[in-house]
Amino acid sequence: MSERIVTSVGDRELSLSNLDKVLYPAAGFTKGEVIAYYARIAPTLLPHARGRCITFRRYPNGVDGTSFFEKRCPKHRPEWVEVAIGPGDRNGTVEYCRLEEDAAVVWAANLAALELHAPMARAADLEAPTMCVFDLDPGEQTGMAECAAVALELQELCEGLDLELFPKTSGSKGLQCYLPLNTPHTHEQCADFALAAGQLLEKRHPKGVVTGMAKKDRVGKVLIDWSQNARHKTTICVYSLRARPQPTVSTPVTWDEVEAAADGAALSFTTDDVLDRVDELGDLFAPTITLEQRLPTA
Repeated sequence: MSERIVTSVGDRELSLSNLDKVLYPAAGFTKGEVIAYYARIAPTLLPHARGRCITFRRYPNGVDGTSFFEKRCPKHRPEWVEVAIGPGDRNGTVEYCRLEEDAAVVWAANLAALELHAPMARAADLEAPTMCVFDLDPGEQTGMAECAAVALELQELCEGLDLELFPKTSGSKGLQCYLPLNTPHTHEQCADFALAAGQLLEKRHPKGVVTGMAKKDRVGKVLIDWSQNARHKTTICVYSLRARPQPTVSTPVTWDEVEAAADGAALSFTTDDVLDRVDELGDLFAPTITLEQRLPTA
């Protein structure tokens, strides 16, 4: 039997296990440290996750072990962990976990759900995305500098349309740019807009940008993955950990930082970095929750 401790998060009582288990071997980062990070970041993370169908990616044996995506909220969940019906496989439906309070985030961390993935729409209206996403994925022979350069062009394009774009690291290799809407739109409108913007940059930079998904076409290029705007797709939730050798986090960044990254500066943040940034800068992604914008019509 693994050793357990009982703790309180708000008015919830949680039983936590295996706190000394190392989940990030290269960093010596333990499950207890994972839980501690999520407990501290929960008040900042929750406004972005609340009301959405959250998919867990669980690593019970750490980042070097096997992992699995978990859409269906576990039956052994506490009764206070809320669920919502969301898109499943083959047009079926699934009861997803909803993270509505700090204790639910800590409970998920105790499951070794290192990564939290969220859709563009809230559970209350699965057909209406609250934002569009440009997922910039570096192919072989490219990296963050190339992603940052593409992101700056996307920002310039959106500025020309009186639209504000918000960048964050994926916490892995790439960069993501979110276009908050918070007005009635469809997933198809978001996908069409992201594809059109991507194709414009692809036309400008045929040797550096691609919108097609074939891996053979992505060498030396940055993929603008517009398909992440589909109804059933998710992206890594802001402030989520990633399963990398170090405990890196999907982190909101400033455009000045993106510009510096395009010139070769590092753009990667661990848990300690992120907690310090939130203390100093607040939640750089907060405007995405309320900012109302509308996509241009054809």
